[in-house]
Amino acid sequence: MSESHQYSLRLLIITCILCLYVFMPQVTNMILAWGNVTRMVENIASANYSMLALCKLVCTWYHGKTLRMLMTSVVTDWMISKNDEDRSTMLNIARHGRTLSFRCYITSSGALLFYLYINIMKIYRNIHQPHWILVYHFAYFYNIRKSPNYEITYVIQLLGGIYTAFINSTVDSFISILLLHICAQLINLRSALNNLVDELAKKSISSAEFKKRLATITVRHEHLISNAKTIDDCYSTVLFINMFAVTFQLCFQAFQIFTMITSNLNISVMRVSFLSFYVLLVISHLYIYCYSAERLLIESTSMAYGMYECKWYDISPKDAKNLMFMAYRSTIPLKLTAGKFGTFSLEMFATVRYKKKLLYLLYIFKLIK
Repeated sequence: MSESHQYSLRLLIITCILCLYVFMPQVTNMILAWGNVTRMVENIASANYSMLALCKLVCTWYHGKTLRMLMTSVVTDWMISKNDEDRSTMLNIARHGRTLSFRCYITSSGALLFYLYINIMKIYRNIHQPHWILVYHFAYFYNIRKSPNYEITYVIQLLGGIYTAFINSTVDSFISILLLHICAQLINLRSALNNLVDELAKKSISSAEFKKRLATITVRHEHLISNAKTIDDCYSTVLFINMFAVTFQLCFQAFQIFTMITSNLNISVMRVSFLSFYVLLVISHLYIYCYSAERLLIESTSMAYGMYECKWYDISPKDAKNLMFMAYRSTIPLKLTAGKFGTFSLEMFATVRYKKKLLYLLYIFKLIK
């Protein structure tokens, strides 16, 4: 079996596990719990997260060829970079990406540890009971009351939950690293342009050599713009779904925690800790997008400011005019959008609509009472 067929088979298996053993049971339980707001919210919150994982997995597979080309471009950039200053910039930005990814995986791992503990204790407490409980209750076409059907189903559902967390973390980190790599290349390009203008101002190179190297920089700039647009085109629709899901996810998780506190229920510390980590997980995933997109927006427009700061006034007007086209193009910022409507940025992250969420929570409490 070829490597591509093995990859497709693994993808199919994981997709089936997520659909049949995680997402469908959650949606079914939500429908069955209709009228019970607390149970509905719990199931919707779980279904939200698994739906995001499915969307990101399918989207990454669908755009696999395009994304492989982007990865090839990233590898090529690291291989051809000889300048110590350029490599230092790339390493510095890459460390930021690694730190963001590490934090994302830490919150995912923390939530998963509590998730596994809660569900392993669930099976331990109910192992001698006549009615065995699954992670996600669902009426399968086979008899789950028989052993080892029950144990296998339980383990597959646990694996589905683990897959969900790591798919979301991996895709989010992947997009962030791609965006930050483009940021590093834009910084290097701005530095190369400034050095080129300085050389011409000092009469170290001829006007013909300046035009030739400027053309190379312009082509490189267009290539980076194309890469940024490709990332946005690949994931814009999924990120639109992601924004809606994250907004409701925070509402649902806050509602669950608030319900536990106000209802004076005998809730385990593990359960509250799991939900707290879950909220941190959702917020960290949103932040990783907003930070990377904000950095991309800043570095893309900084190309124009970099030209204003270079010694363009020491070169001939004819050569200075050649910089205008690139300066004009740099005034259009590169963005990561949610369905081409909203733009990810730190402002978006900071202006989360807490009042609307509070009103939504109060409305749900009124429904309960």
